[in-house]
Amino acid sequence: MIYINVTTPPGATVERTGRVLDAVQRVAQKLEPVESVSTLAGFSLMNDVSGASYGMGMINLKAWDQRRQSVQELMAELTAKTKGITDAQIQFFLPPTVPGFGNAGGFELRVLDRTGRGDLQQTARVTQDFITALNKTPVVDNTFSGFDPSFPQYLIHVDNDLAAKKGVTVARAMQTLQTLMGSYYATNFIRFGQMYKVMVQAAPGFRTKPDDLLNLYVKNDRGEMVPFSTFVRLERVYGPEQLTRYNMYTSALLNGDAAPGFSSGDAISTVARVAAEELPRGYTYEWSGMTREQIISGNQALYVFGIVLVFVYLLLAAQYESFALPLPVLLSLPTGIFGAFLSLKLLGLENNIYAQVSLVMLVGLLGKNAILIIEFAVQRRQEGASVLDAAVEGARSRLRPILMTSFAFVAGLIPLCLATGAGALGNRSIGTAAAGGMLIGTIFGVILIPGLYVLFSRDKKPAKEEPLSEPVLMEAEPATV
Repeated sequence: MIYINVTTPPGATVERTGRVLDAVQRVAQKLEPVESVSTLAGFSLMNDVSGASYGMGMINLKAWDQRRQSVQELMAELTAKTKGITDAQIQFFLPPTVPGFGNAGGFELRVLDRTGRGDLQQTARVTQDFITALNKTPVVDNTFSGFDPSFPQYLIHVDNDLAAKKGVTVARAMQTLQTLMGSYYATNFIRFGQMYKVMVQAAPGFRTKPDDLLNLYVKNDRGEMVPFSTFVRLERVYGPEQLTRYNMYTSALLNGDAAPGFSSGDAISTVARVAAEELPRGYTYEWSGMTREQIISGNQALYVFGIVLVFVYLLLAAQYESFALPLPVLLSLPTGIFGAFLSLKLLGLENNIYAQVSLVMLVGLLGKNAILIIEFAVQRRQEGASVLDAAVEGARSRLRPILMTSFAFVAGLIPLCLATGAGALGNRSIGTAAAGGMLIGTIFGVILIPGLYVLFSRDKKPAKEEPLSEPVLMEAEPATV
């Protein structure tokens, strides 16, 4: 699925936004991989705001076996074919990675105004300059924001003293105005086996123009109908459709994605660098959505690997009854880790959660190869062989089973490395990291492990047992009865 976000100029009507969505829909429906297109004018999927200048759409794609293009290729083609629609800003983006964390894929952050002045126009200029600087970098792509303080609006001025003289409270006046102009949910009723909502609202003919508000009435505390024009005055102003606060500061939401060939970590570091250079004094940024969760949990992988290594070390120390012999097993693992990262780099993949699962798995698989060699070498050492002879004998006797099991494992991962279709990137990441790490770790491990064993073993033969002396037979005197 691909999401569509459309923003027409401030003050545009719903019909104008609908025409833009219809044009985008006609372009999308002509593409072969597209199955259906749904559009809705008057609502922003990015900001969750209702407004005539906003529009959204969802493009449902065919199954993987019925199309050849990826989602990124389709988004690039849609962007190129909709450049001719100059009546609105059009963005195409992916759904969020985890539902509920943000409204779109990629990264999400907010520009915060900490100056305390509340100048929305200045916030908009700072945000736009920040977006321009981000889009100039080769790492970040398609950064945009729905924050725009230039929407035409009407500000309602209420004369509290005059309203009190008429017996009307401001709370009752605003509640009545909300019901008449914006609707109010009253109750439900069931008819023909279906449940329907009852919405209370003024008829369309009484709320078509802004001045119609002054012709509406509210009931005072004496049961009399008082016109709003008695204590209400309208003023034409400009402002944003929605004013949001983040950590108690006025904020502007930004969405973007990493450019092809770059990871989300590259995009996060680039945003931090550009923010330090471009944001003026009094303005800062905060991550939100899934990006914030990624940054918070970013260092957890290091703790996981540390716990894994400590657990393996303690287990081997108990098995060998030595604190030195587990070290050859652990020091042979960096070759496999290097092979995993090298494979990911060569194939253009990133270090994601799937690759990190492969690294944890490699600790066990490569450690198994080292244990096979060291275990046999320890047995030969106990039989009286020297450290060097025990290491050579262990490597020679365990070479064939190690190569057979390791190469069979790598061959089984080849389909994952060449995966296509749904979840292909995850399959490629876990398969490439595991296969590359296992291949390089095995090739270098059979050479390094015997040397590490010699390095961390004592070059001292176990003491031979002294032969027992000949038993001396002594005749016992006969016992007397």
